[in-house]
Amino acid sequence: MQAVAEKVHAGERLSFEDGMFLMTSPDLLKIGSLADHVRRKWNEDRVYFIQNTHVNYTNVCYLDCKLCAFGVKPGNSSSYSLNLKQLEEKFIDMQGKGFTELHIVGGVNPRLPFSYYEDMMALAKKHNPGIHIQAFTAVEIHYLAKVSRIPEEEVLQRLQAAGLGSILGGGAEIFDPGIRSIISGHKTGAKDWFHIHRTAHRLGMPSNASILYGHIEKPEHVVDHFIRLRTLQDETNGFNAFFGFSFQPENTTLAEEFNIQQTSTGWYDLKILAVARLMLDNFPHIRAFWMLIGKKLAQISLQFGVDDLDGTVMEEQIVHAAGNRSSHMVPKQWFIDMIKESGSIPAERDTLYHILQTY
Repeated sequence: MQAVAEKVHAGERLSFEDGMFLMTSPDLLKIGSLADHVRRKWNEDRVYFIQNTHVNYTNVCYLDCKLCAFGVKPGNSSSYSLNLKQLEEKFIDMQGKGFTELHIVGGVNPRLPFSYYEDMMALAKKHNPGIHIQAFTAVEIHYLAKVSRIPEEEVLQRLQAAGLGSILGGGAEIFDPGIRSIISGHKTGAKDWFHIHRTAHRLGMPSNASILYGHIEKPEHVVDHFIRLRTLQDETNGFNAFFGFSFQPENTTLAEEFNIQQTSTGWYDLKILAVARLMLDNFPHIRAFWMLIGKKLAQISLQFGVDDLDGTVMEEQIVHAAGNRSSHMVPKQWFIDMIKESGSIPAERDTLYHILQTY
């Protein structure tokens, strides 16, 4: 641990071997201390949060990923796709509630025309002109381009012209092709995921990045994932933040096939976040998704490299479809109180990490 600690304090980049040492070390508190050191170098005592809301526009998805409990086939009794009138009602309803970010994500539904997505962006902006729309994973962009027979760059440009501000970091899962093929089948591969994010960055649209952990991955797959993200960030500097999704096993084929009966442990949640902070030395922010790891552990993660607790969130359906029973939203005051209790300064931000107010 001493050799890794010396590199961290000297600001030197950690290698694959260093990452493997950290992922297999039992000394979580020391790793957390090192990650906290890096967090403070990037963000001092600030911890960020945002007032945001989610819209999941369809759960129809033909990808049939083993890891997912949200997507259903067309014709399923529980399937839905919001029409433009329903979307407009949601956009009107969110007015005047303090939201600065609208997060939009859904399944891969080939029956929705490209005009639907452009109109969705335009309607959201019409009724909330000041809001930042952060929407669509690289997976959605990839298949939207494929189904519409429009180049991916043009898809991004047209959505950007209609109001899209940035794209989402989901769909990364695990980049290792062997693991990826098992957990997500014929979903967009790592090469296309990186191409779409690289293109978005070149067009002036930032994005985030993620990992899905707590399933069948091994330490080497996690470290490889971090290094691939770090390499693209060296090239584009277009990622704002990294966050981890802990696998939610309930109602998934993957859990049934591999007998995964529970979510990841708190120890492993903190390990992923802390090692991410140490390996992703060019990412300004590490985010904990409180809805997945729980409010209490999210607060503890602030001592393990995390500087962002995501947002207030409303109507999230994807993780809840997999058995997550957390609340759908928390008030702004909760962020303020729990950040202060941890000894940090609450900083309300917008999507691009401009500070709107400190408390």
